[in-house]
Amino acid sequence: MPKEGLRIDILGTSFTIRADEDPLYLNALLSKFQTVVDSVQRNTGLTDPLKSAIVAGIMLCDELEKQQRKMNSTSLQGKQESKEVEQLLLDLITRIDSSLQQKHEQ
Repeated sequence: MPKEGLRIDILGTSFTIRADEDPLYLNALLSKFQTVVDSVQRNTGLTDPLKSAIVAGIMLCDELEKQQRKMNSTSLQGKQESKEVEQLLLDLITRIDSSLQQKHEQ
């Protein structure tokens, strides 16, 4: 995919970046960042662009970290459930083998 240009006009600065991503995706990212920056400024009263950008970046990192922890927790829970299912199946196989062996000996 050819590099697409994305015009960024935020926090009093403007520039263009190029990326190998879908322009709709890039615009969605920019829109999300703008929403977070607006929220930071509205909720904290910050007007300094650099401080607003830093706090917005921290908030987005926090959101990402929480999602990763949630996914890891779900993954660990799934692994534990898999081990339990595996043990149940092994127990069932052992019981079936034992039962078949008893019938074969009769």
